[in-house]
Amino acid sequence: MNDDIRFEPDERPPALLTLNVAFQGAVLIVTNVVTFIVIYSAAFDDDGSYAEWAVVGSLAVAGVLTALHASRLGPGYLLLWGSGIPFMVPCILAVEAGGPALAASLAVTSSLLQLAMAAGLARLRRLITPVVAGVAFIMISLSAMPIAMRRISDVPDGASELAGTAVGVTTLVVAALAMLRATGLWRLWAMPIAIVIGCAGSVALGVYDVQPARNAPWLDLPDVGSWPGFASIADADYWSLLPVFLVISAVVAARATSEGVSVQEISHSTARAVDFRGVQRTVGVGGLAVFLSGIAGTLPAISYLPATISLLSFTRVAARRVGLLMGAMLIVLALLPKAVAALITIPRPVSGALLMAILGLLFIEGVRAVTRDGLSRHRGFIVGLSLSVAVGLQSQPSFLDLLGGPVAALLGNGVLVGVGIAVLLTGVFEVTSARRQRFETVLDRSAFVDLDGFLRTLGDGMGWNSASVERLRAAGEETLTAMMQLLEDNPGDVPPRVVLNARPGTASAELEFLALFSEENIEDRISYLNEQASTPDVGDLSFRLLRLHAAAVRHRRYHGIDVVTVEVEGSAA
Repeated sequence: MNDDIRFEPDERPPALLTLNVAFQGAVLIVTNVVTFIVIYSAAFDDDGSYAEWAVVGSLAVAGVLTALHASRLGPGYLLLWGSGIPFMVPCILAVEAGGPALAASLAVTSSLLQLAMAAGLARLRRLITPVVAGVAFIMISLSAMPIAMRRISDVPDGASELAGTAVGVTTLVVAALAMLRATGLWRLWAMPIAIVIGCAGSVALGVYDVQPARNAPWLDLPDVGSWPGFASIADADYWSLLPVFLVISAVVAARATSEGVSVQEISHSTARAVDFRGVQRTVGVGGLAVFLSGIAGTLPAISYLPATISLLSFTRVAARRVGLLMGAMLIVLALLPKAVAALITIPRPVSGALLMAILGLLFIEGVRAVTRDGLSRHRGFIVGLSLSVAVGLQSQPSFLDLLGGPVAALLGNGVLVGVGIAVLLTGVFEVTSARRQRFETVLDRSAFVDLDGFLRTLGDGMGWNSASVERLRAAGEETLTAMMQLLEDNPGDVPPRVVLNARPGTASAELEFLALFSEENIEDRISYLNEQASTPDVGDLSFRLLRLHAAAVRHRRYHGIDVVTVEVEGSAA
């Protein structure tokens, strides 16, 4: 149970509450977008014209993505989107080599990989694991923390660095106190209050320049003359940097996989199995985010899971209509030059302090991801080695300077190295594990005899005792029965084929059933048994027996395929 949620995605909160939550979410997105765009544009000595265009484009893209993800065209869950860190380093490299146009071309090209990964997510399920995504979360937060720290001491000419530090610390303390101790309305406004107090302190200490906001008009169309356009794909720099962008794109897709799972888990008051078709749509929206950002010529957008978690925890509202309204607010805000100029002038110590808080949440989310299915010996080794090598290379720039060029850029990106090693080690573990045995049949009554013989041979081959072999046979039979029962609830013209991939082990065996058979979820059905009356329903008998025989049952629904994984424990004879 998730008692923090009062309004689930399909529910309709009161209009005033919807407006309140949408406004707070928009503030969170705007804060992040402005922070990252200012960092990005300042890295190549922008005179301010590109930064203004980039903020306008990023807000418009963020509005479209937030509304799309909340709509029925997308996954249908509230998830905040906006410019992010993962692509910042490669985009800065691209800008230095060929300007923002080269970064835009590379972003558009790399987005195609994410869209392809969304379509083939079921095939990548053994490589794009929660461990891989967790390593990405942790390394993204670790990589960005120095940036946040530098922003705290980044003050205008003539101002004291100590003043910037004082503003940053004040902002962080206010945000922390509001998040930890405030209740009711004050807790809902934690981030905006921290921004207001931080800006007030900046004015008092002379680190806030408000003149650009005063000079900007209230209403005007964006200056399209600042749009960078695209660079030619025949450019040598394009091909030298393309591998960097493609790997980052794959990392972001892996991250979106975990975020798609998390946003479903936190959006319901009652626990339910994750619908991986929605996860696929989240990854697809992520690919569209990079594509639209490239078209707009701005820093590629990503999802803001930590900010989303904070918003849902504070407001207890996960209704999708909030996301639709939030998207509209961001698009309107992009057309208000004075508001955009005011946002750009938010002092960097303030935005740096808020970035620190957000990155802390992201780090903890990474830890949760790697421990979600338990931290076994091999998972712990994968996480430990991935993080140690990634942090080690990232902290040795002198060694990387010897390599030079794109190789140094690749190895200097801690996110890229950490995720790459995690994927590699996961692949090695899969290849070197006990060889899978395959069984294929049609989902009907005729399959039971052959399935029973297959599982009996499997159990005997592992050297299990008779009781363990019987448990294995019973678990396989009840899984097939449960699948057939769900099929009967949603009959088709032709019974589907079922493929069973069995991975034997010493103390347990994993049975993976692949089919497409129903709109209902076996994992949900088993969970629902705990809420039913003590008198069993005959129709639930197979689900109850499966819960008895199996150590764990996971049902993942993708577009075009269902994957039911059953783990059975056993002992040697």
